[in-house]
Amino acid sequence: MLQYLVALIATAIFGYAVNSSVRVIDQGDEALVERLGKYRRTLRPGLRLVLPLVEKIAYVDTIRERVLDIPPQSVITNDNLTLQVDAVVYWQIIEMERAYYAIEDVGNAIDNIVLTSLRSEIGRLPMREVLSTKDEIDKALLKKLDEATSSWGVKVIRVEIQNIIFPEKVQAAMESERVASSEKKAKIEQAEGEKQAALAKARGQAESIELLSKTLNLRPDSPEFMQFLIAQNYLETNQKLSESANSKVLFMDPKAMSEALGELMGESPEYPEIQLKKPD
Repeated sequence: MLQYLVALIATAIFGYAVNSSVRVIDQGDEALVERLGKYRRTLRPGLRLVLPLVEKIAYVDTIRERVLDIPPQSVITNDNLTLQVDAVVYWQIIEMERAYYAIEDVGNAIDNIVLTSLRSEIGRLPMREVLSTKDEIDKALLKKLDEATSSWGVKVIRVEIQNIIFPEKVQAAMESERVASSEKKAKIEQAEGEKQAALAKARGQAESIELLSKTLNLRPDSPEFMQFLIAQNYLETNQKLSESANSKVLFMDPKAMSEALGELMGESPEYPEIQLKKPD
C-alpha cells in the first residue's frame, strides 16, 4: 500500500514538473524567465523548457508593431488659441527585458511623453502655422519620443497627428477666407481665359487679313485693300442689323465711304453723316 502511495506521489510530482517546465511561446511573442526572483533569460517563439520550482515565466508580451491612440487633447498655440488635437503612435518592443524592467508601464509612459511633446511643439507655433507645419510637428514628436524611449527597449516607428479642431469662430473665419481665395482664383482664371481668347481672336484676324490680301493679290496697307475691308465690314454690319428683331437699315453713300477710306489713309475729312431709317 505504501509503495502504491509513493508511486502515486512520484507520478504527481513528475507530472507537475513536466507541466511546469514545458512552455510554448507563440510566434510574435517573447517571454522573460526569472530564476529565484532574478532575470535569467528571454524565451523566443517555440517549445521551451523552464526549470521547475526554481524558474518561472515573469512576463510574456508581443514584439509586433502596435498602435497607441491618443485621444483629443487641448493645446494652446503661441497666439493663445485653444485647439483640440489627437494623434496616433506606432511603436514596437525590441528588447523585452528593458521594456519590462526599465519602466513600470511603457504604453502609459509613451502616452504621457506624446502629450507633453504635443503641447510643447504646438505651443511654440501661431495658429496659422499649425496646419502648414503638420509634417514638421510629426517629425519633431518622433525625434523626442526616440530620445526619451531609447533606454526602454522600445522603438517608436512613427507619430501622426490625426485631427486638429479649431474653435468655431476660427473655423468660420478660415472658411470665409477659403471662399474668398477660391473666388479670387476663379476671377484670375477667368481673366486669363479671356485674355487668351482675345489673343487667339487677334491672331486669327491677322491670319485672315494676311490670307485675304494674298488671295486678292493686294498689299495689306494698300488703299484698294482698305476699301475692300470697309465694304466688307459695311455689308456684314447690315446683315447683322437685318437679323435683329428690332432691325434698322443703314444707308451710307459711296462718297462717305471714300472719305472714311481717306481718314484711314491719313487724311482728316469731316465724319460722314450716317442716317438710320426704320423700315416701312
